[in-house]
Amino acid sequence: MNKKCFLVDDEILAIKELETMLKVFPELEIVGSSDRAAKAVEMINSLKPDLIFLDINMPGMNGFELLENLEETPNVIFVTAYDEYAIQAFEVNALDYILKPVNPERLRDAINKIQKRTQSEKANESEKLGIDKKIFIKDGEKCYFVPIRDIYLIESEGNYVKVYFENKKALLHKSLTYMENRLTEEVFFRANRQFILNLNFIKNIEPYFNSTLLVEMKTGQKIDLSQRQSVKFREITGV
Repeated sequence: MNKKCFLVDDEILAIKELETMLKVFPELEIVGSSDRAAKAVEMINSLKPDLIFLDINMPGMNGFELLENLEETPNVIFVTAYDEYAIQAFEVNALDYILKPVNPERLRDAINKIQKRTQSEKANESEKLGIDKKIFIKDGEKCYFVPIRDIYLIESEGNYVKVYFENKKALLHKSLTYMENRLTEEVFFRANRQFILNLNFIKNIEPYFNSTLLVEMKTGQKIDLSQRQSVKFREITGV
């Protein structure tokens, strides 16, 4: 499996304890850790781990706020002393929710889930969704059979994505990362942690803050690219 992991907890002793417990899993590589949430955001955005072990109650920024500040959200296992956040944790598509003190067998169960999810994602990603294909979306009582080429924007909304097409929008029970992996890179571009845009629907591009880019869609929406994605966008488009 060979997954890169990052540990976040405001208690250094808790980090050290979890590091020790994870040593029995050779398929996991701990690439970093932090006891400060703001610093963790910087390191995670730079290191791009596959998995985060994340505390919730932390000074300055809680675990959910930390996830909101990431450019890309990897798999997350919450490790906390409080059980009242479990529902909210799974609303952000968390892989698991472990209560402290961490039980070794409970930790093993959580690690097994990352392996199962990885296998499932690989199976689903084996075939890209070309622009000539269609996807079926059932949003409440409404059903849509949407041509991929007509999708101009995809927005992250919790553990759903909001798909924009024609003059409509509908919720699909998939993550933004899942959609990014399924859609062809020649047409769809990940703008930031919240949006994927269709390159064919771009009307205008202009410089923005801190060397980033601001993209205006033909539909009027304006999407700002993250710094990392602005660099990538310039590389692939020559802007």
